[in-house]
Amino acid sequence: MDDQASYLRTSKLALALAIIHSKPADKSGREHAEHLARVVSGQESKWRLKVEALEAEVLQLRQKLLLSKIHSGLFDSGDPSTQLQAQEPRCSENTLSLLEDSGCGLSNEQRTEPSEMSQHFGESCTPTPFPPLPIVKRHGATPENPLSSHMQFLQHLLELKNLTESGSLKTDLSLFENDYSAVSDSVFQLLDGLIAFYRKPKFPFSSFWTEAVDTLARLISDCNLSIRILKKCSKKLEEFEKTLLQIILRNNHINRFQVQHCVSQCLVTLGSCSLLRKSIISLLLSEVNIFADDLGTINQVSTNKGLCHTVLVGNVQASYDVTRYENIFSLFWVLEQLLQKETEKGNTSSIGHDDQEIKKFLQKHDETIFQLSDAFPLFTFYLWRLGILLNSVERETVETNSFP
Repeated sequence: MDDQASYLRTSKLALALAIIHSKPADKSGREHAEHLARVVSGQESKWRLKVEALEAEVLQLRQKLLLSKIHSGLFDSGDPSTQLQAQEPRCSENTLSLLEDSGCGLSNEQRTEPSEMSQHFGESCTPTPFPPLPIVKRHGATPENPLSSHMQFLQHLLELKNLTESGSLKTDLSLFENDYSAVSDSVFQLLDGLIAFYRKPKFPFSSFWTEAVDTLARLISDCNLSIRILKKCSKKLEEFEKTLLQIILRNNHINRFQVQHCVSQCLVTLGSCSLLRKSIISLLLSEVNIFADDLGTINQVSTNKGLCHTVLVGNVQASYDVTRYENIFSLFWVLEQLLQKETEKGNTSSIGHDDQEIKKFLQKHDETIFQLSDAFPLFTFYLWRLGILLNSVERETVETNSFP
């Protein structure tokens, strides 16, 4: 450590001497040093952009390589024409419609007419190389364009997985395990773009963003892909969930309710994946518990003042954040949707009373309703509904564990 510190001091001294000796006569040493710093900083920015562009191109080449390997694996054995004939309805109806309406905004150079897309798809359903994914340039691109190639790759991958898991087109995807890092890297990039957009959402939303969330949920619902995705992207997923939550809670615009509904629907779509539902329910219940505690505190302060009932209710209602109160009902709607999904057979995420937020909610459930029912009847009504749903989920879980 001493040698390193000595070397660092010597290097700094040598650099300072070099700057002083090389400075022009009409500039001071400080001005010359600041000029050199600006030059170096500008060069770093240029190189950083070049590195990002190259990394994006490498990732897209890895995407094409993985799709090509899976596509080739579909036709390694058997008669391809017979296999394709058996799968023709699925190809023509599902994948082609997906390609024609992906919601991706492409530049003029990348835009493809539906007839050309049909032709490309027809070629992809024969034992020929997989149609190339577009290389999207970052410079001069719209916000959606950098993500469109990731979206197309992930959607192609899901469609190919559907084919490999169907009757006559089976292949072992574990053969391509070493190439699956391209999937998690693509999901990471997609999440980055989604977080950036939803931090400052613009209404009306393009279908691209809702389709991206749906694709994300489908990927994580896949038992094989989810392991790799969650290993790399769990923190980023958590950040995305919190971003959606804050957009709902902090929005105070007069016409915010359409935006809130779209964002709430995104949370429901993510929660349709059983692996994500538990964390989303816990996150939303945490906010409900905090808000209920805040209302309880306001109610207690007013009660201690010894006000009559009518004045007490009016005083409590005048002391809370109206915007926050209105926004909390969007969370109630999302929670009800997710808890109803939880009661569906074969779609449970194993949530239970062991979760801290659920435990806290149910422990204080009756007391909170009793304290706040006069001042906030609608709020306590939704608390009561949530309590019923949570207890119903608990019963379903117990019955499922009792009768495997």
